[in-house]
Amino acid sequence: MNALAATSRNFRRAARLLDLDPKLEKSLLIPFREIKVECTIPMDDGKLASFVGFRVQHDNARGPMKGGIRYHPEVDPDEVNALAQLMTWKTAVAAVPYGGAKGGIGCSPGELSRSELERLTRVFTQKIHDLIGTHTDVPAPDMGTNAQTMAWMLDEYSKFHGHSPAVVTGKPIDLGGSLGRDAATGRGVMFATEALLAEYGKSISGSTFVIQGFGNVGSWAAQLIHERGGKITALGDVTGSIRNKAGIDIPALMKHRNDGGALKDFHGAEVMDSAELLVLDCDVLVPCALGGVLNKDNAPDVKAKFIIEAANHPTDPEADEILTKKGVIVLPDIYANSGGVIVSYFEWVQNIQGFMWDEEKVNNELEKYMRSGFHHTKAMCKSLDCNLRMGAFTLGVNRVARATLLRGWEA
Repeated sequence: MNALAATSRNFRRAARLLDLDPKLEKSLLIPFREIKVECTIPMDDGKLASFVGFRVQHDNARGPMKGGIRYHPEVDPDEVNALAQLMTWKTAVAAVPYGGAKGGIGCSPGELSRSELERLTRVFTQKIHDLIGTHTDVPAPDMGTNAQTMAWMLDEYSKFHGHSPAVVTGKPIDLGGSLGRDAATGRGVMFATEALLAEYGKSISGSTFVIQGFGNVGSWAAQLIHERGGKITALGDVTGSIRNKAGIDIPALMKHRNDGGALKDFHGAEVMDSAELLVLDCDVLVPCALGGVLNKDNAPDVKAKFIIEAANHPTDPEADEILTKKGVIVLPDIYANSGGVIVSYFEWVQNIQGFMWDEEKVNNELEKYMRSGFHHTKAMCKSLDCNLRMGAFTLGVNRVARATLLRGWEA
């Protein structure tokens, strides 16, 4: 089942639990706008190349639409549509005043030079500049993009509309980016993990963790969990996987990686088969990479007691049912990885106010939002007698539905 089908299925289940009006249910599922643009740029060798860009704006009932821009060869309309819809529910669960959007360009960023990436970003921004804006649609970095990409977008947008720092988030600090934004998703994962474990009388300290993915989210989650006393017994990324039953020395691993070393070449752990990573014995499994990694084939062998979905859509619906029957507690992506969009909201607020916060304030406010999100998700679980995924989905869908009704959706 692809990401769009899975997201729509979760939405429909939530709609049934909430007993939504069928017309309202259909209305909430339909995107506000879908944009497809051709981006043709001169390559460094002088030849022309064309890339297809997408932006799906799903819903703006609760505020400006918000969502990342990803550069990846597998970007397609269905995936972008699913992620835009997911952002609508995620921002509602997080209680930030946004709707959902998502965008991307079908390309392999690793095969493009810096100047080619800049030209591509600027052309894409030229094609969509009149459809995004501080109070309309606010992009952010995603897979294959970063703060520099946002700096180029900001600069290109500002040529048309004047200086507009709040039009994108995830910017460099020198251009109005927020302190704490880089670590935000990983820090949010750590706060979410703390909240879930506390519900079962446990804590990060003394628990064992397996983390799949060691990019921005995975590396920050690993560092922060390690600082809290968690024992990370295995890690994996695209270069390979490693394990150490006594616990991996995360600060030493970070130094190794920052010095240019590959994960599999780290001397403080042994190399293992990446296919076994997700089914290792541990207390908490944290998938931080691509979607669909937990499926009907490997779910029966998962030994973790808790799964924290730091990636978007890492668990297929078939796997979800298997894990539920096994008694595995899954903390869903629309809550677990919302730290990034929460601190993006803080950045947007700071840009609009023209008043920047210190990092301690950013982190303290993030913790409040994550704890509140968990409390409200659990409240929905109790009132509707459902699992955490449906608790989060019903919380998000209900908030968007209420906003839609209050605005007068049938007028």
